[in-house]
Amino acid sequence: MDSEALKKYSALHPKPAGLTLQYGTAGFRTKAEQLDHIMFRMGLLAVLRSKAVVSTIGIMVTASHNPEEDNGVKLVDPLGEMLHPSWEEYATQLANAEERELQKIVTEICQKAAVNQHKDASVFIGRDTRPSSEKLSQSVIDGISVLGGQYHDYGLVTTPQLHYMVCCQNTQGQYGKATLEGYYEKLSKAFMELIKQSPRSAESQRHLKIDCANGIGALKLSEMEPYFPKEVLIHLYNDGTKEKLNHLCGADFVKVHQKPPRGLDMKPNERCCSFDGDADRIVYYYKDATGHFHLIDGDKIATLISIFLKDLLAKVGQTLKMAVVQTAYANGSSTHYLEETLKVPVHCVKTGVKHLHHKAQEFDIGVYFEANGHGTVLFSKAAETKIRQLAKEEKDDEKREAAKVLENMIDLINQTVGDAVSDMLVIEAILALKGLTVQQWDAVYTDLPNRLLKVQVADRRVIDTTDAERRAVTPPGLQEKIDALVKKYKLSRAFVRPSGTEDVVRIYAEADTQENADALAHEVSLAVYHLAGGKGAPPQP
Repeated sequence: MDSEALKKYSALHPKPAGLTLQYGTAGFRTKAEQLDHIMFRMGLLAVLRSKAVVSTIGIMVTASHNPEEDNGVKLVDPLGEMLHPSWEEYATQLANAEERELQKIVTEICQKAAVNQHKDASVFIGRDTRPSSEKLSQSVIDGISVLGGQYHDYGLVTTPQLHYMVCCQNTQGQYGKATLEGYYEKLSKAFMELIKQSPRSAESQRHLKIDCANGIGALKLSEMEPYFPKEVLIHLYNDGTKEKLNHLCGADFVKVHQKPPRGLDMKPNERCCSFDGDADRIVYYYKDATGHFHLIDGDKIATLISIFLKDLLAKVGQTLKMAVVQTAYANGSSTHYLEETLKVPVHCVKTGVKHLHHKAQEFDIGVYFEANGHGTVLFSKAAETKIRQLAKEEKDDEKREAAKVLENMIDLINQTVGDAVSDMLVIEAILALKGLTVQQWDAVYTDLPNRLLKVQVADRRVIDTTDAERRAVTPPGLQEKIDALVKKYKLSRAFVRPSGTEDVVRIYAEADTQENADALAHEVSLAVYHLAGGKGAPPQP
């Protein structure tokens, strides 16, 4: 390692005094002007990680659904998954090191993680459409170059596209071609094969309005359009030509505010969906004839996919184990429907994509979605091999056809990470094949009314949870208080958990009516305020 070069380049990307940042589920995220040194240092880290695992590593410059002024960065591991937890620790150390300790910390990471300095390093880089992203990705390149790493800069891509490329590269093309064309071709081919089977539905069923959050999704969907069959009639809104990224639009806005985005004119019963800023989340929605807004979130997406896959597995006659993975935020009605009506096992894990992904890997077919619309389906190697074999060799026509549909689903789903483009095509294919309208999909079950609140506290660490964050262990007395409050309402439950990023405690409550859900959430927030060191004025109803 050339310590002079490291010193010289590091000085060009100085760390602002007194700034400390933590690498979390979303990588690093903050105001764009504070990130130059972080980007340079993550370039360094990607080279070390690449040498340690002798594979290509990805770096994505994005802050997803955050405001346009923010930016961020996350690393992608060899199979397109998120960075290994032990390396999140190294990322945080490297990010917060003072200039003079940088060399020492790089050396320490090399020792701890058994990095072979003589191996080659290869890094794939992608970025979103934020004004700051291009300059910041240049800082990443400086970091990669100073440690002698090779890189390929994909420029503007969605986050899931970068995850996909990394996986393709490290599976020597088994997962697909590591190019944008390869991605578009693989998905569109699988999609066309699927909708060939669909009943010729009314023209109006094929129209879909997409709110692209004024982000990268619009750019990539326009590039992909030539690959789509003429049956696909998509209309892009909030395409980034006029308004700011994520401003009053995008999946996060629609989910949180339970209302349509700005810039999209909805007529009754039209099918609409929203991507988030880096296109790794999707939610659907529509307005009914009375003008009432209906949100179809990640829980209902997971349910639709599960109904479809379960049906196919029954036709194929295979004993493949399927399960759905949720977090405590999943609506109680979805859990009840999956377990009681569909008879599919449901597992609850801690909030955060990495926990869901990890649990979903335990099954032949693992469906996971967060309520916010981030999710995908994982197929085990054994399940995939079996399905592909049946699609080729099964003598029984019905079984073979069902196996072919499953095979196309495997190719259409981006198994590396939640992907709004891929998830949208999966949903559109299922609706077409089942001849379902958006209203029929929505009517599968009715969400229990719920409310999300947050309470500011002096220190979020006073709250500790167990049972996949559904029960509070500390402070003493809080869980007993919540239990007593929950008993007052029908079909109710509530839980509290500390935020991963700020000193607030998040509260979720659901009950038989909206009025009761609101009352329960408020009462729980008062309990948190009094027992967990609330800041400022007590919560108001």
